[in-house]
Amino acid sequence: VHIRDYNVSAGNKNDVVIPSPHQSQIMPTQLTNSLRLSSNTNPQSDWLPITGSRHGNVWYSAFHAISSGIGFQALMLPVAFATLGWTLGIICLSVLFCWQFYTIWLMIQLHESVPGTRYDRYIQLSKAAFGEKLGKLLGIFPVMYLSGGSCVILIMVAGDTMKLFIKIVCGPASKSEPLTTVECYLLFICLAILLSQFLPNLNSIAWISLIGSITAILYCTLLWAIAITKSRPTDISYVPVKPRTDIGGAFSVFNALGIIAFTFRGHNLILEIQATMPTSEKYPSCVPMWRGIKFGYLLIAFCLFPLAIGGFWAYGNKIPTGVRGGMLYALQTFHKHDTSRFVLTLISLLVLIHCVCSFQIYAMPTLDNLTFVYTSRKKKPCSTWIKVAFRVFFGCLTFFIAVAIPFLRGIAGLIGGIALPLTLAYPCFMWITIKKPKRFTAMWCINMILGSIGTIASVLVSAGGIYSLVQPGIDVRFFDP
Repeated sequence: VHIRDYNVSAGNKNDVVIPSPHQSQIMPTQLTNSLRLSSNTNPQSDWLPITGSRHGNVWYSAFHAISSGIGFQALMLPVAFATLGWTLGIICLSVLFCWQFYTIWLMIQLHESVPGTRYDRYIQLSKAAFGEKLGKLLGIFPVMYLSGGSCVILIMVAGDTMKLFIKIVCGPASKSEPLTTVECYLLFICLAILLSQFLPNLNSIAWISLIGSITAILYCTLLWAIAITKSRPTDISYVPVKPRTDIGGAFSVFNALGIIAFTFRGHNLILEIQATMPTSEKYPSCVPMWRGIKFGYLLIAFCLFPLAIGGFWAYGNKIPTGVRGGMLYALQTFHKHDTSRFVLTLISLLVLIHCVCSFQIYAMPTLDNLTFVYTSRKKKPCSTWIKVAFRVFFGCLTFFIAVAIPFLRGIAGLIGGIALPLTLAYPCFMWITIKKPKRFTAMWCINMILGSIGTIASVLVSAGGIYSLVQPGIDVRFFDP
């Protein structure tokens, strides 16, 4: 019997001849599909960090989703509300949350949309939907930008938090010389690189993501709980500040939308997380993946909405903005003296632990890409020393960028605009090109409208992010964190 076999990881077709004693030309469809789904003639997928282990489950997917879905970017939500106000802020946060939740569902369904083929990475799905050249052009930059850029910002946030943690622990009476910001960055990246040596693939990060999820939920809850129980600053206002010009007001709103969009930056990891799960015709990976995502994003919603609403209620227009803005710095600014030293230390420690855990999952796409290039050229798996070298190289590169461009985390709106198509637009167009629904049907219209709005919004949000930097002027200092 002659069967067309598919490479599960990359979608390549290879001819496999299976002899039959009866030389029958007919085989049951179920057996054919089972063979297609279980075949993996390309050993390279077992050499790569993302697909090196396919033993994931519902809980693993939930842990990964929470750890990557909550983080430093969520602490900036009250800053966006300060520009948007109560009504527009809640509406925008709710709409964007539901929108990105829908596009996650689309991507989970598209993971195995072609029988016998698994799109294990966002770039693979992009190339399958838009073609080899266009798909790579549209997908590789935002994916690598989010992967590397998130790790760089994690270094910055963790470095400042570590410096704050040491200051609180030592107390004002300490006479020792405090660590500099660069030294804190270096200490954090050394911890992150050391931990990564014990995590060979994405599936092995599950327990790290569990720790990251717990710490993220804890510090988010503590921050908004302290904010609403303590006395509010005097003379706070909930009325958005009106810029001098109408165009300035519009761009400020777009920049605030970019800050919210940057909160939902985990789409470049959805397919990669699903790739760690086993699959078959009877038990497709989309079922446990969707269950895990629903549970994970329910907890994420319980963190994001109280953080945004409670933080804005507590601080209003007094919320710190800029490079050192958000809830963590608001706590230090307004409640440093009426909050116990233990609680302040605990929050800083939780943020620091979460940054270390989150760094591991966001580094995976880049490490996977480096490993893919090496194994494609050498036709053999990476040795232990090569794996160590890749992790050290990536850590040093992100550390260098964090030191060289310290103002990077102050452009959250611009980063959100760049990443917005990957989150809100591309999945809608991917569904249309791969599933090919009939024109003007419900699914075709919904995805075409959402994809078009997402593309236009990306341009406007990026313009708003640039305007927010140029109009007031940005303190551009290189190699001076």
